[in-house]
Amino acid sequence: MPRAIPRIVVTLAAAPEGDPGAVTPRGRLYLDAVRRHGGAAVAVSTGSGKARVAEAIAAMDGLLLTGGGDIDPARYGNENRGSIDIDVERDELEARAWAAAEARGLPVLGICRGLQAINVFSGGSLLQDVDGHAGPGWGAGPALTHPVRIVSGSRLAGGLGNSDRLEVNAFHHQGVLASDLAPGLVAAAWADSAAGPLVEGLEAPGGRFVVGVQCHPERTESTPPEFERLFAAFVEAAAVAAATELGRQPPIP
Repeated sequence: MPRAIPRIVVTLAAAPEGDPGAVTPRGRLYLDAVRRHGGAAVAVSTGSGKARVAEAIAAMDGLLLTGGGDIDPARYGNENRGSIDIDVERDELEARAWAAAEARGLPVLGICRGLQAINVFSGGSLLQDVDGHAGPGWGAGPALTHPVRIVSGSRLAGGLGNSDRLEVNAFHHQGVLASDLAPGLVAAAWADSAAGPLVEGLEAPGGRFVVGVQCHPERTESTPPEFERLFAAFVEAAAVAAATELGRQPPIP
């Protein structure tokens, strides 16, 4: 049987002007990462329209939660203590997509805000302001980088070729401390910060692919090549989900 082409929903920040369904240059990097490994990337945002979002979520084989503004602290029971660029509508869209992926056991990959979203949607919280990890903005200069320690034996370690230490980019001002980690999730990578060790990678134990990374591996100019293995593993997990779903379909008469 030929390999199924998985349909991967990629949640993006809405384009700031013009066509509300347009994809920004930053957004295209996520779509390209999925396509490089044989996935069909389906971009959705709050500008996509309710019908398109509903259709995309219903048909998805995997979910990629991407970077962007901060999650509303009310979602994890906190007051605002430094959160910025909050987009409640995006929070709602991604929570809906997450719930659908959970219900169907689909693979999920979270990048930067996406890692934080996985943690919040799973019942965790966030450190709302982290000093020294934001780095220059998009197009404003070379990326800030720092080392991360990969937890041996984790799914993330396997996906990165069992590397134990890598230098990654940093574009975030929020993070996850050990005390913030949601029940049912485990840390897969750590980085130092002024506030203490930050969870730079997390995952769900067991057979289902649920992985979050705090760095931005779609930005290949500042990312170790090992992260291409992670994208490949994610798309492959979605392909398995697609094939499984196809196998449940009744035969065509």
